[in-house]
Amino acid sequence: MKENKVMNSFSAIYGNRYKVYEKSLKRKEKEFFFVIKDFQRKYLVAAGPSYRIRKRDFQPDEEGVADNEGEFLFQICRLTHHNLTQLQSIFNYLQPSTTKMKPSFGTGDRLGIATPAHIQAFEDKNIFPILAQQSVREMERTESNWQKVLDNAIWGCFEAGYEGKFGADADHVKDLKNLKEAIDCGFTFYTIDPSDHIDANILKLDKDELRNKYQQLPEKDALENSYLNKEYQIGSQKLTFTQDILIEIVLTYLEAIKHVEKCYKFLKDSHKGDFELEVSVDETPTPTSPLAHLWIASELQRRGVDFQNLAPHFIGDWEKGIDYIGNIDTFKEEFKLHCQIASQMGGYKLSLHSGSDKFSVYPIFAEETNGYFHVKTAGTSWLEAVKAIVVCDPALYREMYEFALKCFEKDSFSYLLSTDLQKIPNIKELQDKELIQLFSNNNARQLIHITYGSILREKDSQNRYKFRDRIYKVLFENEDIHYENVSKHIRHHLGLLSV
Repeated sequence: MKENKVMNSFSAIYGNRYKVYEKSLKRKEKEFFFVIKDFQRKYLVAAGPSYRIRKRDFQPDEEGVADNEGEFLFQICRLTHHNLTQLQSIFNYLQPSTTKMKPSFGTGDRLGIATPAHIQAFEDKNIFPILAQQSVREMERTESNWQKVLDNAIWGCFEAGYEGKFGADADHVKDLKNLKEAIDCGFTFYTIDPSDHIDANILKLDKDELRNKYQQLPEKDALENSYLNKEYQIGSQKLTFTQDILIEIVLTYLEAIKHVEKCYKFLKDSHKGDFELEVSVDETPTPTSPLAHLWIASELQRRGVDFQNLAPHFIGDWEKGIDYIGNIDTFKEEFKLHCQIASQMGGYKLSLHSGSDKFSVYPIFAEETNGYFHVKTAGTSWLEAVKAIVVCDPALYREMYEFALKCFEKDSFSYLLSTDLQKIPNIKELQDKELIQLFSNNNARQLIHITYGSILREKDSQNRYKFRDRIYKVLFENEDIHYENVSKHIRHHLGLLSV
């Protein structure tokens, strides 16, 4: 049976009960698979000769036959993990892979429904998409887990008819427990966050206290043999590890490096197949100096850690969901040095975290890295979803906004922010048509960005979600607007990166 006849047969049985995602239609010999939706949820349809379909292990909600003899069968199946594994056994491209060191861009999806829009944004772009990306902190706040994050992205790929490569980033992993869970789920990209092992109090110690602490290190002699007074010619600059500089860097980062080494060894022993490793030192109180970057990369290599990406804390302020704050010229000058270090130390990619909406630095980031980079975004796709809610259900947005004001102080604890709630307009004084203007106000953007977890988890006195179900319902019913918002905005990011 040909594709058009399959669609005609499906329509003859079910009429207008379902919307068919035509791009999702895939054929495997005599079997056909595609995604549909009704007024409530999406489903996978497995169709073909009944003797073949029944040999599969799909778990259907219902079945329909296209003729009186029942020789051609339609199974309507929920988008579960079990049904996805059956689909993956048929189409092996529905598995994440590694970037092979191509420039890459991560599209974190806190709601788990934006992947088709992300795929639209990547069309005709020469960049590797990391379509499954979420951090441990994000999963706690969205009540998700590694398997849900990966499954949602893969179902989105199938809905969009995407057969290309994509990655899966277990982001900001801090311990072996979460690392093992991500490995078991099939992630291919691991971002190790050793920030809990970075000693931020070092800067509070005086010179004598630093020296005394340093003298107690069992690795002191080996570190001095490797680095003390050693000169590195980086571009036109000479970088030297004087004793004071070496002491400060070692005391700040040594335990973090040991933790990364432990995680890497665990990955090597536990992971089947290829994987990529990113080391993230971006969540620190102070920027990563070029010398600190040089030492971190050197020490990781000295310990045999094979990493592909490094995320320093670049100079300036990298707040959530808004543009870069800082002197662009100063950033460019120092960033160029970071790029030269990365190039001379083996050619790993520099990674930009909190990459959402950093439009003013994207051209610099692309140019200085020669298009060899990784960028992470997440919150900006959440904000674009909320923009769709503003248009489609302004009353719901007003409730979310008022609630966000109440929990902002609590939720902002884990972020470095300059948000001033006094500079946010009084929403009660705005007409519905004016609400969209709030997304041009940095303070209002961060208000909604930071409080996503509280908004999604809040429950009423009867233990029902206060906002979550309504958010999903509005976006489900207005999917075209949601997808258009997200794809257009992410495409703007990619365009400024000259990809």
